[in-house]
Amino acid sequence: MFWKRVASGVILISVLGAGFYFGGILLLVIMWLLSLIGQFELYRAVKIEKSLFAYSGYFITTGYYINLYTDIIKDPLLFIILTVLVFMFIYVFKYYKYDITLAGLAFLGVYYVPVMLSFIYRVRMHGYHGFFFVWLIIIASWGADTCAYIVGMLFGKHKLAPVLSPKKSIEGAIGGVVGASLIALLDAFLMTKYSDISDYELLISVIVTICGALMSIFGDLAASAIKRNHDVKDFGNLIPGHGGVLDRFDSVIFTAPLVYVLVFYLT
Repeated sequence: MFWKRVASGVILISVLGAGFYFGGILLLVIMWLLSLIGQFELYRAVKIEKSLFAYSGYFITTGYYINLYTDIIKDPLLFIILTVLVFMFIYVFKYYKYDITLAGLAFLGVYYVPVMLSFIYRVRMHGYHGFFFVWLIIIASWGADTCAYIVGMLFGKHKLAPVLSPKKSIEGAIGGVVGASLIALLDAFLMTKYSDISDYELLISVIVTICGALMSIFGDLAASAIKRNHDVKDFGNLIPGHGGVLDRFDSVIFTAPLVYVLVFYLT
């Protein structure tokens, strides 16, 4: 299992790395596919994956990513309204078959997975140093998770969230934030050899990573809450040793938008 986890992790990082390097349509397609899979996993967990709401959700996700590339609908509020209208039309005309809560779950499936994950693409395509900053999402999420696991295993004594995630400790959480920050700092210094990263951007990278690492903890716990509510151990088994897309990207889902906001306003 360990080597399967390592191998699948290397493949996943390689695919994302290629997407990060080239950006553009390649990264957009990668994020679209990951979003559809993650969206399906969420819908399956709440048992609506074969409903008209779910199929409409997949269609809306595809439209969202097309618009992200073409920028036809420029006002994000308009897209939210269109999404609400689609799901409410389904509810009204199929009210005898569906409960209103299903419309809410379908709406969540669009914005919790595809829209939140799309900020990876947004960060990559933001400005000249998008390639540098997009890696901070991964460092703040998976880097923090790895460091938290190691520190928690060695020194963890105080439970962080005993009900939602019994294995997580406060010591591990602190170790994850500190470890991710050190990785981000190392990454920033390495990047200075290949691009004109300023001292200010080096400082911003550490601040962004600290905030992102803290947010990643919340993202992980949010996914755990969903799984516990619906008695699901893993969202899927697509990635050997890691589970499904949502199991691997649960923290990234929350980290990516935060990194985008901080990068957008601080650089």
